[in-house]
Amino acid sequence: MNAIEVTGLTKRFGQKLVVNNVSLKVKSGEIVGFLGPNGSGKTTSIRMMCGLLKPDNGHGQVLGYDLIKDRLRIKSQVGYMTQKFSFYEDLTIEENLSFVARLYNLAPIKKHTTETLEKLGLLSRRKQLAGELSGGWKQRLALAACTMHKPKLLLLDEPTAGVDPKARRDFWEEIHRLAADGMTVLVSTHYMDEAERCHRITYISYGNLLADGSLHDVIASAGLHTYTLTGPDLEGFIPALQADDGVQQIAPFGNALHVTGTDPQALKRALKPLEQHNDIRIEQAETNLEDVFIKFMSDSTDNMQ
Repeated sequence: MNAIEVTGLTKRFGQKLVVNNVSLKVKSGEIVGFLGPNGSGKTTSIRMMCGLLKPDNGHGQVLGYDLIKDRLRIKSQVGYMTQKFSFYEDLTIEENLSFVARLYNLAPIKKHTTETLEKLGLLSRRKQLAGELSGGWKQRLALAACTMHKPKLLLLDEPTAGVDPKARRDFWEEIHRLAADGMTVLVSTHYMDEAERCHRITYISYGNLLADGSLHDVIASAGLHTYTLTGPDLEGFIPALQADDGVQQIAPFGNALHVTGTDPQALKRALKPLEQHNDIRIEQAETNLEDVFIKFMSDSTDNMQ
């Protein structure tokens, strides 16, 4: 069953076309990662699908409701976690959750608040002021608040910006647990490792949907070929490689260079002069999501220009 099925979503702000004819299907319980450069229309697309923003054109269904006519019903079943911490820092964790419980008319308030605190491991900190929390604990509070009314659809807008790796991993374990229980999750992120944790990836560049599918499908569709160069003083070879038409990207990784191109024969020709250097090792490697991200960005035109 599809939780989201939309066709031709379009949104303008003034003369700027922010989202251009986007169509998408999302299964119930699926985690979909939205990738793209800043200002590319990711968040706007997600907000339209969640009933938070009315599209100028397009139609579809979300959670069985009409995208245009039933936006209020859709919004009542959405949890929305913003990038910026948006709760009262001079209230305790428990007071913040009690306030949210009242907003959603959850009764009894004490029961719902306590259950939420227990579920996300916040019970021992319930009297702590929200403003005194670290980034990871603020993130946990925000997730608790936007899921305590048990939404069917969860919207996460760059949710782990500024938190440590352990907090990020714990966060994603919780997201997968929620998805396993049937919650559909849309997440906007710039972290490639987070995108790889999603069931599906959607790439939006300046309003246009460029790719949609599994991690493997999106990487394969980019048509990139990759080689890894290892050895001493590789930086000296970068200018010549950059000048060769067979090379699209060069990225240093520690003591190695990651070289990619779309034409495998042209890429081999570009690397051939380096074969005469016995101390340089050239190996074919797997293209990663970051390579694909950079390619899409390079091929796209900023709609502000």
